[in-house]
Amino acid sequence: MALYAVDKLMSEARRLAAEYRKATGKPLAISNEIALFDAARLLNLEVPEDGGAGYDLVGRGRREGRRIQVKARALFDEGKSGQRIGQLKLDREWDSVMLVLMDENYEPSEIHEADRSEILAALKGRENAPRNRRGAMSVARFKHISRLVWTQEEGEITDELWQN
Repeated sequence: MALYAVDKLMSEARRLAAEYRKATGKPLAISNEIALFDAARLLNLEVPEDGGAGYDLVGRGRREGRRIQVKARALFDEGKSGQRIGQLKLDREWDSVMLVLMDENYEPSEIHEADRSEILAALKGRENAPRNRRGAMSVARFKHISRLVWTQEEGEITDELWQN
């Protein structure tokens, strides 16, 4: 039996996740694996050999050596408020967090990146709120403090002047 190419497997995983949601009304817990694959492929990142200790990917090129956590969110109803990203590993070593936003077909639509200092500043003063103690943040808040680094229409955005 021949091995499948990872990009073909991810394409099939997207299709299955979308079909599962249509059939059950519930998301299939696969979005983070798809987001890791997309961020690495689209932004010249690699999976660390040691599996990372608090980060998912390591930068190459203009992000050389940066340790990056990756979070994913599939947006099925953009009008729905209060959508949150997964827990941030605040007690671990990392340099930035990328949020991969996906459409209803689990295709990437935008990727946002925020540096550690920006995230810690956004959480400062809110440490006693239960969600903030766990390193949780809304998608809207993350988008507000981050910079847009990739879109489906434009590809990678390298203009450092771009801000949300």
